[in-house]
Amino acid sequence: QVQVVESGGGLVQPGGSLRLSCTASGTIFSIGAMYWYRQAPGKEREWVAHVTSSGEPNYADSVLGRFTISRDNAKNSVYLQMNSLKPEDTAVFYCMIDASLPARPWMEQQWWGQGTQVTVSP
Repeated sequence: QVQVVESGGGLVQPGGSLRLSCTASGTIFSIGAMYWYRQAPGKEREWVAHVTSSGEPNYADSVLGRFTISRDNAKNSVYLQMNSLKPEDTAVFYCMIDASLPARPWMEQQWWGQGTQVTVSP
């Protein structure tokens, strides 16, 4: 199995910055794309950004130019640097990774973390 753990959330003022981290552990054969999603109160979970296995980043329009996603393959980790935060960024942020297990190396599965709260407020 694969465990995914996020960290780095917290309370920040508008215009501030936070850096989220996510690390995968367990019996992993390979990791593909790594993702960040978020879910604001009363709203559906939405995709924020992802980085491919080759390191290519992709962003939702709402965060383009403010957020930067990166990964460290040696640490099985993905990061989300969030700058110029706005109150509408308030949400629980979730990390999701595509990973395969040694028993089935050809089959990627999605593994989710428990989320980390980000609150942007004066």
